[in-house]
Amino acid sequence: MQNLTKQIIIALILGIAVGLGMNFFLPDLFGPVDQYVLSPIGDIFLRLIQMMVVPIVFVSIVLGTAGLGDPKKLGRIGGKTIGFFLLSTTVALTIAMSLALLVKPGTPGLLDSVEIEEEYQAEETPSVVETLVNIVPTNPIDAMSNGEMLQIIFFSIFIGFALAVLSKKTDKIYHLFEQAFDLVMYLIKIIMYMAPLGAFALIASAVGGVGLEAIQSMFAYFLVVLAALLIHAVITYGSVIKFMAKKSPVWFIKNFAQAISVAFGTASSSATLPVSMTTAQKRLGVRESVSGFVQPVGATINMDGTAIMQGVATVFIAQVYAQSLSLTEMLTVVLIAVLASIGTAGVPGVGLIMLAMVLEQVGLPVEAIGLILGVDRLLDMTRTAVNITGDAACALYINETEPDLDEEDDDRPSLNSNA
Repeated sequence: MQNLTKQIIIALILGIAVGLGMNFFLPDLFGPVDQYVLSPIGDIFLRLIQMMVVPIVFVSIVLGTAGLGDPKKLGRIGGKTIGFFLLSTTVALTIAMSLALLVKPGTPGLLDSVEIEEEYQAEETPSVVETLVNIVPTNPIDAMSNGEMLQIIFFSIFIGFALAVLSKKTDKIYHLFEQAFDLVMYLIKIIMYMAPLGAFALIASAVGGVGLEAIQSMFAYFLVVLAALLIHAVITYGSVIKFMAKKSPVWFIKNFAQAISVAFGTASSSATLPVSMTTAQKRLGVRESVSGFVQPVGATINMDGTAIMQGVATVFIAQVYAQSLSLTEMLTVVLIAVLASIGTAGVPGVGLIMLAMVLEQVGLPVEAIGLILGVDRLLDMTRTAVNITGDAACALYINETEPDLDEEDDDRPSLNSNA
């Protein structure tokens, strides 16, 4: 596994070099190479791991919920998980907006000097009430086929709760899920052999398609977002790991590097979920019952990286339009973005949809999102890596602070006993 991590990191570095090199020296050749080589390879790798997302979420949450057993424990773990993600998202937004106000990446009049090649059309976001109602699926099979993650999570918890209550009466079904879990983990192991090639193709395609010109025009914004992501990952998550989970942050990064590198290449928390769960369980020692519950929930509602982008982008756009944000407006940005992290979960292009909603609330033009679209793909990779790191930090924190989760579950053996 350690060799695979090194191979993925080397592949990412080579992909960046090849993408920039072709964009700079062979721009005419990049199009055909991307169309017929890089994009197909990257898409195949993405499809392979996306193929495993619904099975791993369904099976792991059923087992995780059933493994928790006592409904009181489920409620306690659920409350700690949701609370952790909402608090960390608030901290992320505070860091992002503070840094943007300090550095001032937005230059008034920048809009006139930068040609916006893409226009962004704001999509309607679901209300909080609508989101809560839609969590309950009318057809679980349809929810799985459409990848409706909140509905899949709800149905999985429902099944796991029933298995926990019925206990020995459903032992055969429980063991069937255990076998399904082993099968899914084996398939993920096979898919990961393609990870270096897939990571190379994805990053080369993304960097080559963006090029230096787009990065240079948005350089200050780009750097502020990266800095805020780094500060949040190192200080916020590092503090959680060091002082709450009582583990070394260096140990954590070293053992979780494989999942972080895959997240960077795929730019999708959901697509990275099978890898991040496997890595947390095998390398960080997080119990399957904890990982199987916390990380799928985090992949759906933990938007720390996206929140950082929204915070910096809002201040950046306000500065470009020479419009100052009042304290009330900044608090509004924080509140809306935190609530929207759950309200827009599972919506395609969630980061930009949430940003459109935030801009509308503080009176900034939504079309200004076109300013940041050029570099958003590269930033999306980085914020996805931060998101899945937060999911794993939360899982490790709960794993270390809830040592008795599985002790009362005497009717069934833990998954570790089958390893």
